[in-house]
Amino acid sequence: MDFLYVVVPTLIVLAAILIVWLALRRIRSLRATPRLRKLIEIPILLLVAVIAIAAAASSATNAVLIHRALAHPPGAFYTVNGHRMRLDCSGAGSPTLILDAGLGNDGLIWSGVQPTLAQTTRVCSYDRAGFGWSEPLPPPRDADHIAAELHALLAAAHIDGPIVLMGHSIAGIYIRDYATHYPGQIAGLIFVDGSTPLQQDNPILKAAFTAGPPEWLRMLQRKATYTLGIPRLHGDCSGPLPGFDAPAARLQSEDFCHEPWSSIAAAQASFHLSGQETIHTGPYGALPILIFSQDPQGPASHDESAAVAAVWNQMQENLKNLSTRSRRIIAKGSGHYIQLARPDLIEKEVPLFINQIRGSAPQPTNYGTTITE
Repeated sequence: MDFLYVVVPTLIVLAAILIVWLALRRIRSLRATPRLRKLIEIPILLLVAVIAIAAAASSATNAVLIHRALAHPPGAFYTVNGHRMRLDCSGAGSPTLILDAGLGNDGLIWSGVQPTLAQTTRVCSYDRAGFGWSEPLPPPRDADHIAAELHALLAAAHIDGPIVLMGHSIAGIYIRDYATHYPGQIAGLIFVDGSTPLQQDNPILKAAFTAGPPEWLRMLQRKATYTLGIPRLHGDCSGPLPGFDAPAARLQSEDFCHEPWSSIAAAQASFHLSGQETIHTGPYGALPILIFSQDPQGPASHDESAAVAAVWNQMQENLKNLSTRSRRIIAKGSGHYIQLARPDLIEKEVPLFINQIRGSAPQPTNYGTTITE
């Protein structure tokens, strides 16, 4: 059962009913009290009752709409370690392109680009355990376990290679782990503003990530905000998304309002372990590697210090050291979510990368370079 989006909204509704009943009971008991006291207490009691009703209505409506929207998941389910995991494949051809989402996201985040990529080859997006429609698996949620689970999922779906792994953000670490443990399957790697092992130990990033309120308080605030349906009131659960067709946009918009907090926390708790497991991965010889990076001068750079942007940019540049056949593209004007901000770039360069692996397109002459598009 989804605790934050089923149990908690139910408790909020029950609490609201109790608060309203107590407020009305108190108002009735004030009939014989002095007029001044009634003028003070009654408005306060009514305000409390209205707030309780509003919170209950928002939370309950949000929960109902989330579960209605997510009742019919795309793709198919396979059993991995006794738990269901979702895999959504489209298109045909080899190598198979596997799309791995960043922290807090599931396979839906790729819905804008997957249809176009599937015109070139078989493309599969999936939900890691505990995200989207995939059932949670026990901790630790480190790179070794996650790579093994993906391997088991692909085996269950009879996808045995060759494959190209494309990972966004934290999945940049996971695809490195997979390529190290199952090198015989891998035909190429694609990083989409991918994380790097032990990046959190960098003093500049560490200071930026630990600034402000403690993490437990930030998490509590986010949980309360989402459980009460505040993002929905702000319009975050609706509206068009560039590159998404209408059904995919509706699913992804609802997904924005349904954060799997316990799974996020578990992945964060294992982030250092994942870094230790992958810090010595690579280089991968002449394995084709394509690196997409956010624009260090783009929108995100205005929300963080120049020092943070410079450190992240250098970490992205260092990814080129993973192979003698790597190249990096900075997505002009893009922030961290390149697949949302610059789907045109993904849809142009990834099919070319696949065809180069097949040998049906000329090999790049600019290995080791960084360009901005």
